Amino acid sequence: MGGVGKTTLAQLVYDDDRVKRHFQIKAWTCVSDDFDVFRVSKSILNSIASDQCKDKDDLNLLQEKLKKQLSGNKFLLVLDDVWNENYNYWSILSCPFGAGAPGSKIVVTTRNLDVAKRMGADPEYPLKRLSDDDCLCVLTQISLGATDFTRHQSLKEVGEQIVKKCGGLPLAAKTLGGLLRGRDDPRDWEFVLKTDIWNLRDSDILPALRVSYHFLPSQLKQCFAYCSLFPKDYEFQDEEIILLWTAEGFLDQEYNGRKMEDLGREFVRELHSRSLFQQSRKDASRVLMHDLINDLARWAAGEQYFRMEDTLAGENRQKFSQSLRHFSYICGRYDGDTRLEFICDVQHLRTFLPVNLSDYRHNYLAWSVLQMLLNHLPRLRVFSLRGYCNIFNLPNEIGNLKHLRCLNLSRTRIQILPESINSLYNLHTILLEGCHQLKKLFKDMGNLTKLRHLRNSDAYLLEEMPKGFGKMTCLLTLGRFAVGKDSGSGLRELKSLTHLQGRLKISKLENVKDVGDASEAQLNNKVNLEALSLEWSARSERCEFEADVLRMLKSHRDVQELTITGYGGTKFPSWLGDSSFSKLARLELRRCMSTSLPSVGQLPFLKELDISGMDGVASVGSEFYGNSCSVPFPLLETLSFSDMREWEEWIPCGAGQEVDEVFPKLRKLSLVKCRKLRGTLPKRLLLLETLVIRTVSSSLLMKRWLSPLTTSRRRCSYESGTSTLYL
Repeated sequence: MGGVGKTTLAQLVYDDDRVKRHFQIKAWTCVSDDFDVFRVSKSILNSIASDQCKDKDDLNLLQEKLKKQLSGNKFLLVLDDVWNENYNYWSILSCPFGAGAPGSKIVVTTRNLDVAKRMGADPEYPLKRLSDDDCLCVLTQISLGATDFTRHQSLKEVGEQIVKKCGGLPLAAKTLGGLLRGRDDPRDWEFVLKTDIWNLRDSDILPALRVSYHFLPSQLKQCFAYCSLFPKDYEFQDEEIILLWTAEGFLDQEYNGRKMEDLGREFVRELHSRSLFQQSRKDASRVLMHDLINDLARWAAGEQYFRMEDTLAGENRQKFSQSLRHFSYICGRYDGDTRLEFICDVQHLRTFLPVNLSDYRHNYLAWSVLQMLLNHLPRLRVFSLRGYCNIFNLPNEIGNLKHLRCLNLSRTRIQILPESINSLYNLHTILLEGCHQLKKLFKDMGNLTKLRHLRNSDAYLLEEMPKGFGKMTCLLTLGRFAVGKDSGSGLRELKSLTHLQGRLKISKLENVKDVGDASEAQLNNKVNLEALSLEWSARSERCEFEADVLRMLKSHRDVQELTITGYGGTKFPSWLGDSSFSKLARLELRRCMSTSLPSVGQLPFLKELDISGMDGVASVGSEFYGNSCSVPFPLLETLSFSDMREWEEWIPCGAGQEVDEVFPKLRKLSLVKCRKLRGTLPKRLLLLETLVIRTVSSSLLMKRWLSPLTTSRRRCSYESGTSTLYL
């Protein structure tokens, strides 16, 4: 039975402190209708080791890695929402599990008792419906933030009547509680109780869910219905759905003076508060819908939406309604004419949205299908080719889509974007994430004056931004800005992009020819940037020039993350350790040529510091801590040094100066490939939990340093050379 609380109960067990202490490894994965052994195995491995293996299509290698991770460890695995009764699938999936230690457990949630029996579940725990009293507790907790009606006696009687309509299903009580959240007027509760929607018998949708949908504001109804395009258990990012809503015009109308993106976030929060969305367990930025909520969305969507779920090639001819406006489908291994040509008959289609259930499978789209789509669907507003690995270029016919607002080419192998895109004046969003082979954008990009989002952060081969890039003054998010040479955009074009927010990477800084360009970029005025990365991709002999450039690239003091890569100056500018950076929480310095470290001990909110590949540094001393700082690194929790080939000594803080305490919050210290480091490590690390030592000089005095840390604490051991210690 759906909505009875199977997943919620499993989550309570999974998150219990006693369970956490009992098992060495825990993993959770949602199986759903499509029991893809490869996908599920990959999900389990990612839960355990965040593995990003490149064996994308080799199940045997994948399972060998999983077996190695589980070997000798007592593990807890939750397989949520299993439907498939095929014993062979389960037999293949379970091959690595035998490597676990005795006492390992597998928990399965399913609506089908036969599934549990096929998988050998013992014992079985069939969940019953909640009593009316328990349902009432759920309703009052969510709607009133209380366990009973002590402070709302006027709502008690009507609340008890509403609960009887929930049928003992906690999901029904949750959604109705979300509907009534913050409402303490009995008339509102009476209105919900007496609505005629309870009496409709035109579908299998739970009446309580229909009522919850019925009372949504009209603008929110269409946004919710749009989510019917996503398959069950699919986890989508907040920003992903907001961009789609915006592209379809659902957020165009001014709503209490708020921007479209802000309104979209408000809608996501509202759907979440009504229990129509729920947060992903794996990623806080992702949401999903309960299966029954997904059914509700499909019911609400009507004939304007269609989701084709069959992944088999060669399926029967599909007849689409001419009122269809929004179309999605689950990507197959090869999507050709037989499967997709008939969608071209729907001339008023606005959304073409392939959905990838796995980022580790290769998907292919027939070139003939791509050309048909571009020639026959001129009214598209959303066009996605995400995940099709055979897309190296686009036909010029992409310019036919004059109404296009969102173009998603993420995870394709696109190399050069066609010039015809510059005529798509309504374009709002271009998504190029995971386009590792992208080299060039297109000329006259400045024509796209309505463009608000260009997501290209990991387009590592991007050579330059086209000239006139700064004309796109509406741009809100920009993943990567590659500084151009003679024919490309220089840094000064960033000046007019005053609304940039989120994360920004500036690469190819070796192409800067004039320090004035760096000053004109006015990064210190980009108040909404949260993370900034500055990258020099090639070595240069202009050390002092690079120092001047970096000095001019001071970010706004509210930046939260800062990364500097390949910087060739001999010293860092003084602004890098300025205590006015009151929100800087993460700092990363990679392959920089400076002979000393910046005075970052003065940064008041720095929590993570990662320093790697700085071959010019031989000694770390007082300049690192900050000469006038009484408590250096007051909030630092993670400190990592790696590939420091010439680093020989770490001078303790306090030598020649008075300090109260150093690293008072440090929990993890990592030293990797610091072969010349000798002497002792910092003392009095009272909160240290993890120490990683790999490829470090054997003369590092560890045992004497470790003894005060391990006294009356958890046991640890140390082996010279390579080890990881959990204190």
